[in-house]
Amino acid sequence: MINGQQIKHSPQTPYVPPKSVTEDLPLMRAEGLTHYYGSKLGCREVSFEVYPGEILGLVGESGSGKTTVLKLISGQMAPRSGTVLYRDATGEELDLHLLSEGRRRLLLRTELGFVHQNPRDGLNMNVSAGANIADRLLSGGLRVYGQARSRAGDWLTRVEIASERLDDRPGQYSGGMLQRLQIARNLVTSPRLVFLDEPTGGLDVSVQAKLLDLIRNLAGTLKLAAVLVTHDLAVARLLSQRLLVMKEGRIVESGLTDRVLDDPQDPYTQLLVSSTLEA
Repeated sequence: MINGQQIKHSPQTPYVPPKSVTEDLPLMRAEGLTHYYGSKLGCREVSFEVYPGEILGLVGESGSGKTTVLKLISGQMAPRSGTVLYRDATGEELDLHLLSEGRRRLLLRTELGFVHQNPRDGLNMNVSAGANIADRLLSGGLRVYGQARSRAGDWLTRVEIASERLDDRPGQYSGGMLQRLQIARNLVTSPRLVFLDEPTGGLDVSVQAKLLDLIRNLAGTLKLAAVLVTHDLAVARLLSQRLLVMKEGRIVESGLTDRVLDDPQDPYTQLLVSSTLEA
């Protein structure tokens, strides 16, 4: 129960990003990220690493800076200072914010994914479910629509949506189905790193539980790396291996998820954990 809850390729070949050259080096590094909204602090001097195959959780109250950090490391915003370094499949580290717009967009369509809290922000509500998934394949370089459609149908099944719903518009889906569709759209290109922004927010508890099981199983099967932002410590415990706790734009505690939640050292983390237990 939840508590409160890019390699050149033949046009006929589906895009499949190559595997990482090494698994023991960070896939992404954030170094000294600082950002302001006017005079208001978003985050300050935030540094951390994300390794291949791990899910890293960012937790904290509303306004703690976790969403700002997620937007910075996913290339949606540029920091006032600091760098975001992404290690591509050749092992080269790329400064995400110094890449050309075209290169960054390609990464975001292929090797990176972003699952929004509100799935409508990550889907085109005016086309079919299948077109939403196929579009990511086509924009990533696949040129055979029939192949894209077939893979879209396969992925609907993988996220537990009947393939018969392929031609339905997303507006005909329930909230939980919309989120599963958004997940399918992001994972169809076999990304190396996915950003998850409150993926279960606003869903009923029973729907949350099924969606979390789906995310955990897919992450394990696909060996995905992910950065998860959530205010729900139960979600963080279920999905993440490591945890960063944020307060007022800074990281105040970090470590293995179970250690942080079972034996919090920072007073703020202690308060977060105790508040959850009392809820």
